[in-house]
Parts: sequence; C-alpha cells; structure tokens
Amino acid sequence: MGEQGVRIGLSAVVIALRYGKACVLTTTGDDGAAALPFGPFDPARDRTFEIALRDFVTAQTGFRLGFVEQLYTFGDLGRASPRATQGPEHHREVSVGYLALTADAADPALAGARWTPVLDIFPWEDRRDGAAACLSRLVEGLRDWAADDPRRVGRIDALFAAAPGQRWNEGQVLERYELLYEAGLVAEAARDQDKPLPAGAPGQLMVSDHRRILATGLGRLRSKLKYRPVLFDLMPETFTLSGLQAAAEAVAGLSVHKQNFRRGVERTGLVEATGLMSVATGGRPAELFRVSAGDLSTGEALGLPLPALR
Repeated sequence: MGEQGVRIGLSAVVIALRYGKACVLTTTGDDGAAALPFGPFDPARDRTFEIALRDFVTAQTGFRLGFVEQLYTFGDLGRASPRATQGPEHHREVSVGYLALTADAADPALAGARWTPVLDIFPWEDRRDGAAACLSRLVEGLRDWAADDPRRVGRIDALFAAAPGQRWNEGQVLERYELLYEAGLVAEAARDQDKPLPAGAPGQLMVSDHRRILATGLGRLRSKLKYRPVLFDLMPETFTLSGLQAAAEAVAGLSVHKQNFRRGVERTGLVEATGLMSVATGGRPAELFRVSAGDLSTGEALGLPLPALR
C-alpha cells in the first residue's frame, strides 16, 4: 500500500456582531449541518493560502474578507474529523484555520450562508445570567465519565469551575469543547465513531472539525480582549459606551460591571467623545464615542477591561 497523501483545507472563522449577539459566518454542509467557509488548497493554482481562503469565502457566502490571522493547523492522527477524502486517493485532510473580525455584518449575499450566533453553537459558554442552563447537566455527565479518576476530575473542576475556589476562564473555549468531545457529550464525538447522535446534545452540530476550529477562534478572540483592542474591529464607526459594553459581554459570555467597565475604558484612552448623541437606545440620548486617533496595532495599545460580575 502506498503512502497516504495529504490534502490541505482552509477554514475561515469570521465573527461579527448582529442584534447584540456575537455571530459567525456559516454555510450549509451536505448533511444540513452548519459549516465554516471552507475549501481545499490547490498548490498548482493557488499562490498563497490567504488568497485561496479569500476566494473560498467570497464564492460560498458573497462576503469579502478584510484582515485575517492564522489560528492553528488541525489534523490529529486518529481523529475522525476532518475525515479522509473519498476516492482512491483517500487523502488525509489537514485543515488550516483563520480568524477574521468585521463590523460589516450585512446579510450574506448567497443562499445557504448566514450569520449564526456563536453561543447557540456553544451554549455552555454563555454565563451572562449566571451559569448556562445546560452547564449543570454537562458537569453531571462529565463526572459520570470521570468515574472518580482524579486527573479527569481535576480537569473538570478547573475548566468548568465546578469546585469551590475555581474561577471560570472564558478563554478556555477549546479546552472545554475538547473535554466534552473526549467524554462523548457533544454530537461530533458520536458521529466520528459512527454512533447514533445523542439526544439532547448541547449546541449546534457542525460538519467535520468545524466546531473545534470555531472554539479555537472564539477562545483566541476572548483572550485577546484583555490585551489588544480587538473589540473595536467589531464596532461601527461611532458607538455608545453601553453598546461597547454589550459587545464585550456578547463576545466574552460574561456580565460586566457597568461603572468599572466605563472607568476602565476611560483609563485606556482608546475612545474619545464625538460631541454627538444617539437617540437609538430607546431611553435618554446617549453620548457617542469613536476610537481615538492613533495606531491601535502598536504594542502599546491596551485591551479593554472585563470587570466581570462573578
């Protein structure tokens, strides 16, 4: 038997804010499940990964990417997703994921493409009103799987803040998803082992390894909120501080202390008042702000504070 070849696939995690929710740009897979914009890299045709990725996203959704950054390369041996390609070549699939943020969240131009709320895919990651409704059931399932193995119990307690003194780390999205996959509590775990999908599995199933790639992108974005001003890449040109706080909460999945957040934003010097007022808040007019003049990409730029209500 000859050596198994490798096919390189490119996936895009494109995140925007729509109607107060952090959303990811998705397409519809052959089985009806949600998928990230994705396609194979052709070394004979495509000059770079990024150019090929941009072409895939536009062809599948009508959306044109702005700035993107590479996330990670996925292709673990022994994992059924991404699956080997069909046909005599039976290539092993290696997927390279990219993250893009946009303030332009218009409806996708092509059928089958849509903006899908990220926390519908990862409902256990939404702690804005306390613990997510599905979290206690998931932790119970994880403890049954752990069977008193101290290493497994330690991972559960640390990742899901399931023991006294443990704090929820919003950036560990991938680690939590991987633990749920290992325990067989998400639909992809059953599918990849050719087992019936479990009833009541939380969140939306995604094709291949796309929920894993999305978890990596969301975790990267959440972690960056603390040390880079990436949230402004999701905001319109002018915004209220309440809108900025709501955006931070939608991405982080946490409720933020209003006054502490505002004081923290003012200390960073990242925003400045426009002198204009917004009447779109439904209450009293609110002052509009914009990003301060300057280069936010410099190493001296700060992230926004996340003084969470724990």
